[in-house]
This record gives sequence, C-alpha cells and structure tokens, in this order.
Amino acid sequence: MKPRVLEDDLFPSTPGKVKIERTHALNRKLHRCFASTSTLFLWALLLIALTASYLSFQSFVATSSRYLTASWGGHHWERQIRASAAVTRPDGITVLVTGAAGFVGSHVSIALRRRGDGVVGLDNFNAYYDPSLKKARKALLDSHGVFVVEGDVNDARLLAKLFDTVPFTHVMHLAAQAGVRYAIENPASYVHSNVAGLVTLLEACKSADPQPAVVWASSSSVYGLNDKVPFSESHRTDRPASLYAATKKAGEEITHVYNHIYGLSITGLRFFTVYGPWGRPDMAYYSFTRNILQGKPITVYRRRDGADLARDFTYIDDIVRGCVAALDTAEASTGSGGKKRRPAQYRIYNLGNTSPVTVPALVRILERHLKVKAKKHVVEMPGNGDVPFTHANISSARAELGYKPTTNLDAGLKKFVKWYLSYYGYRHDSKSL
Repeated sequence: MKPRVLEDDLFPSTPGKVKIERTHALNRKLHRCFASTSTLFLWALLLIALTASYLSFQSFVATSSRYLTASWGGHHWERQIRASAAVTRPDGITVLVTGAAGFVGSHVSIALRRRGDGVVGLDNFNAYYDPSLKKARKALLDSHGVFVVEGDVNDARLLAKLFDTVPFTHVMHLAAQAGVRYAIENPASYVHSNVAGLVTLLEACKSADPQPAVVWASSSSVYGLNDKVPFSESHRTDRPASLYAATKKAGEEITHVYNHIYGLSITGLRFFTVYGPWGRPDMAYYSFTRNILQGKPITVYRRRDGADLARDFTYIDDIVRGCVAALDTAEASTGSGGKKRRPAQYRIYNLGNTSPVTVPALVRILERHLKVKAKKHVVEMPGNGDVPFTHANISSARAELGYKPTTNLDAGLKKFVKWYLSYYGYRHDSKSL
C-alpha cells in the first residue's frame, strides 16, 4: 500500500481547484526534484573531476620527482658515458660492468681500462656493508677514467638509456646481493637483486642492438650439499644449502633460457671464496683482521663432528684474469630485435685456486702477518646455510680460458694485510706471538 502523504502532495484536497493548478503544482514539484538531482549530479561530477585532477597531479609530481632526483641523464652525463666507453686499443671491447663499485667489479673494471677497453660501471651503492668503502673504490675507478653510474640493475629505463647511449659489445654482470648468512635476515633482497635484477638486465640485453655477450658471476655455493670433491661443473647442483645459493642456481637456469630463446651468448663463472685488497668486510678473513687488530675475539666455526671448515680461497688477481679471459673468448650473441637467428654460446666455469685451506690455518697466517695473536672462540657451525668445505676442479677453465691461479693463500693474505693497514691508517708495531 502506497503512503498517503504521496497522494496528498500530488492532489490538493481543497475543493474547487482547477485541473491546471494541479498540473502546475505537479510541474513545480517535479522541477524541484529534478533540480535537486541535477545539483547532486553536478556535485558528483565536480568531486570526480577534483579527484582525477589530484591523482593526475600526484602522478605528475612523482614522475617529475623521479626525473629530477635521478642521478643520471642529460647531455653532460651522456658525454661522460661515451668518454668512459671509448676504446683506446685495436680490437678493444666495450663493457658494461654491473656492481662496478664492488670488490670484484672494481678490480675487473680497472684491469679492462688499463689495457685500453671501454668500461662503464653501474652500481647502486647499497648499505649491505659500509658504503664508504664502495665510494672509495669509485674514486679509484674515477682516477682510472672509469665512470660509474649510480643506479639499480632493476631500473629498466636506466638500462635502456645506457644501451641507447653506448653499443656495448659485452656485459660483465657482477651486481648481486652477496653473503650466505644475511639471507636469513633479509631474504627479499636476494630475490630482488639476484633474480629480478638478472631478468631485468637480460631483458635489456636481448632487446639491445647489437646484443652484447654476457659474462656473469654465479657462485661455488650452487654445489650446496654435493659431497664429491673437487667440485666439477658436471656435478649436480640441485640441492642448495642456502637461499643465496638457490638464487644463483636460479640465475644459471634463467640465463640458459635467454640463451636458448633469444640467442644471448652467456658465460657463467662460479667464484670460489674470493679475497684480497679492497675486499668485502663481511668475509671471514676481513672481519678476522679487524677484530684481531682491535683485540676482539673471533668466532671460528667447526663441523659437528669436530672437523675444521675449509675453503678454496682464491686471490682477486686470479679471479680477474679468469673474468677477462671469459670476456675475450665469449662469442657474439646471435639474436637481433629480440629474436634468435642461430644457436649461441653457453658456458659455465669454476674459478678457484684448487687448494682448500682450513679456517684455523687461515687464522694462523693472519696472526703471522699482523704480528698479533688472535683471541679465538671456537663453536659448532650453526645451520645458517654455510657448507663445510669447497674445492674447485678448474680443468675446464684451464683448458678453455687458459685460467691458471698463481697466488697461494699466504702470499695473498700478505698483500691484503698490507692494503688493510694502509687503508685504515694503522701504524702497526711488531709484537711477539
């Protein structure tokens, strides 16, 4: 039943009213109704317009902010890139080195530049360890004429700009989230850098014209729980012991896909415990040196069965020679416009020293070169992803790259200690052990 009030409003009850008056009253009511509806509609349109304008403005501000705050771009920046990429020797190569302000990246960049190759660096200078060390490496690179772009390998727009500015013949991909134990604290950083970052870079490479040959850093960690020694490239790598190892193994599979589908020339290098001057502070030999000099105890891990841990420590100069040899023997990619024309080269090599040394032996060498006795705290190795030993079989790298390590751990640590004392300003007096 309809409410009575509606009927009363539409039809006046006063007798004698003419029909036209009732019509006018109805029209006035309808006009007020439609006028009210139109007003609401206009207000709604205004609100929508204001909201859209605000969102567009926010998007404009965000985009403008990215352009204004970017540490790259512009004519001066492009001139610096081209100058750094200039080749000064016959048949030289032009290399984009990612992670250029890192340990291995800085050494490889300088080695290439010294022999006359064009080198452009890329690094995001993250705070995984003291960024001041990375800035110091950047200053060293600057002194050798290597320009380092501050940016992230996940930035597709930046990568596209770099490849548009310089026709790189090679990419030396060394940018990565390093460290086994840190993955427990910040797992997302490993996926971001080691997986997503690698894919972003490979996307840029497969679309580049010309496509560059890619050499990249895998890791000995991919051998995981493998107990066959020495580790050979033919051994299984499907049982990683850490997230770091898993991301590096994923990288090997991802690079194979881009080689197979797009014709990218790919060479993966499995590094074995690299050490030396300008190294990473999170590495055992580096932190041991710091704590020994500061009179602090060092933690030395042992296996659960009481056996000592052992590593195939590889000096930085040997690793650099392996990296450069991989670049020199890399064949050209076979794709164009993102399409493969024919099969492309795909290789994986171990780069190690082939002489594992126990951690206690490492400590004794440091004690001798530092002339300070270490305060050792020996504990059982926790289940944090570390493996008990590493040992590289380098027969493939020796045969195909001419790789031959020449620096043993004693000689290498002597050079590291000399650099460490100089870099951190120690005036070291001899002490009896």
